[in-house]
Amino acid sequence: MFYLSKIEHTLPLPAPQLSRPIREAIHTELEKLFLDKVIANLGLCVSVYDIKSIEGGFIYPGDGAPTYTVVFNLIMFRPFVGEIMTAKLLSSDADGLRLSLGFFDDIYVPLQHLPSPNEFKAESKNSTKGTWYWKYEEQSYPVDDSDMIKFRIQNVTYPSIPVEQPKESKPFAPMLVTIFEKVTYGGIYFVGINRS
Repeated sequence: MFYLSKIEHTLPLPAPQLSRPIREAIHTELEKLFLDKVIANLGLCVSVYDIKSIEGGFIYPGDGAPTYTVVFNLIMFRPFVGEIMTAKLLSSDADGLRLSLGFFDDIYVPLQHLPSPNEFKAESKNSTKGTWYWKYEEQSYPVDDSDMIKFRIQNVTYPSIPVEQPKESKPFAPMLVTIFEKVTYGGIYFVGINRS
């Protein structure tokens, strides 16, 4: 789930940071640059773990900031396929569920991987938002945000950044996690259907 990733980066250090100790100033700039950002094929940056080396300090012509080459480790969140995790329901719509870990909100349970038999009840007649109900032994159980949901990771993708995005579309998510197979809800195991 969490990994250390070694990165080398060329970093200009702004003039206001020069009054601070160099390691502390670079650490602050690295956090501004990488923290809470997704790096394709590495994951979501959670923290700057440590700085291995700092070289340079050159001032290039036309630039007033010294530029350093920094080698450092980042703590990255990147779930692996088959990993079992626990999350809370963030939202549900006619396409499925969206779950949150608290620090990461782009986990999706597609409609075809919800427990069967199920039923979706929309909030209003023309709304796509609503509540999913799982039917088990002649009872309906709402899938809501009051319980923790356990799930198994099926896929982690890093979609390319769109050039243009329609106004009515969902916000762009640079890392998407899709789940399937066994999902626990309220102490009962959901069994998803893999229709790939």
